[in-house]
Amino acid sequence: MPSNNAAAISAFIEGAPPGELADVIADIQKLTANEPKLLASVTPAFQKYNEEQLSTVKLPGSSQPVRVLISPYNSLGDGRYYDVEGQKSFAFDHQTQKAADVQSYSHDSEHSGLMYDHTFQPIRILHPICIAKHYPDSSSLLKSLSTHSIEHYPSATYTVCPTSSADTIALLLVSNKYSPSNFWNGRYRSTYLFTPSSSTLSGTINVDVHYYEDGNVRLTTTKKIPETKVEASSASSSSAAAEIMRKIAGVEKAYQEELNRGFGRLSEGEFKGLRRQLPVTRQKVEWEKIGGYRLGQDIGGGRSR
Repeated sequence: MPSNNAAAISAFIEGAPPGELADVIADIQKLTANEPKLLASVTPAFQKYNEEQLSTVKLPGSSQPVRVLISPYNSLGDGRYYDVEGQKSFAFDHQTQKAADVQSYSHDSEHSGLMYDHTFQPIRILHPICIAKHYPDSSSLLKSLSTHSIEHYPSATYTVCPTSSADTIALLLVSNKYSPSNFWNGRYRSTYLFTPSSSTLSGTINVDVHYYEDGNVRLTTTKKIPETKVEASSASSSSAAAEIMRKIAGVEKAYQEELNRGFGRLSEGEFKGLRRQLPVTRQKVEWEKIGGYRLGQDIGGGRSR
């Protein structure tokens, strides 16, 4: 039974809606009050959730409102992660989603020149025009992703880092929008993998929206981006970075248009079929007054004789 409980709790944690992990934990604690150590036994589920959902955290001591991504790609192991832009490493508590023990850290890679320019500082709060003005010679993927993020996802957090294979670069972006007072929360995630040796790009886009006013409706979508060739106009890092971001922008625009069309079909199709049709009078029946209706006139719309 304990193992079954742990499996069920893990499933609840891994399936927590955007921005609602703390609420899920609070409910689990109430349901498992007689097993206080149960949550501590499902640490892997918390780690899986945070890394898959690209959870974000603000580093202690930071003077800027900049958040850092949690993912398997910027993991150092033993609960530590690193921030490319800030050149810091930190410990992360997967249950409380808090960071601690911040240290200086510089991550070098075979493709560092393409990924990021260390003169490009964490300026995610600036406008793209400001970025171009302050860093006119920076042509890295990090700068290109920063510009793309600010133009299309103003509240997003992003990073660029090498994968464990060392020959592949990960470009990660997450944008959260929470409105619990209006009973909805949403998250957009994108993960792209670029392989410089073959100049190929692939990826995944995830959209997760939870609406829970007078009900419980959740939309989760996953879009797989098949491997595609990136044809840069030259071998320079600036040309490669620009072409990669052009491909990404095109893919995201097409998927958002596809989602909009899907919403339209749902509204006019499946959702419309679920609605209760009105009577021929096109007015709702006042059921509390049903005993006083005259069948022919009030409900059927005819005249009494």
